[in-house]
Amino acid sequence: MARMHSRKKGKAGSRRPHGDKPAWTSYSEKEIAKLAQKYQKQGKSTSEIGMIMRDTYGIASVRAITGKKIGAHLDAAGLKKEIPEDMMDLIKRLVAIQTHIEKNKQDQTAKRGRLLTDSKIRRLEKYYKSTGRLSKEWKLDRKRLKMYLE
Repeated sequence: MARMHSRKKGKAGSRRPHGDKPAWTSYSEKEIAKLAQKYQKQGKSTSEIGMIMRDTYGIASVRAITGKKIGAHLDAAGLKKEIPEDMMDLIKRLVAIQTHIEKNKQDQTAKRGRLLTDSKIRRLEKYYKSTGRLSKEWKLDRKRLKMYLE
C-alpha cells in the first residue's frame, strides 16, 4: 500500500499463518479477557496490552486464540476508551508539533507537518463517525487540544 502523504511505495511485510489456537497456549478466553481488563485499568493502551501479553505471557495473538481482538474484549467489559488509540496518538503528535511551532515560528517544515497531521485526524474522525465509534456530534476542539491528553 502506498504512503499517505508522499510518493513512496509501502514496505512489503509478512503475514501470519492461518490456523486455529496454537497447541502450546495454555490460557483460556476468560483468562485473556481478565488480563486485558487488568492492564486497561492500569492505563495501558490496547497495543501495549498486546505487547505485554506477547512478551510476558507468551500469547502470540489474542485474536487467534479467542477469535476477538483486545478492543472487543474491553468493549464487552465496558472499559473501552471514548477516543480510539490511533486518534489519540495523532492528537499527541499534533500537540507536540504545536508546542514546537510556538517556540520556532519560522519552521516551515513543522507547519507542513501540522497540516498533514491535522488532515489525518480529520480523515479518521470522518471514518469513526461513519462506523459509529465516535458520536456524530463529536468535534476536535483545536483550542484545547491538551485537554484530550488528560
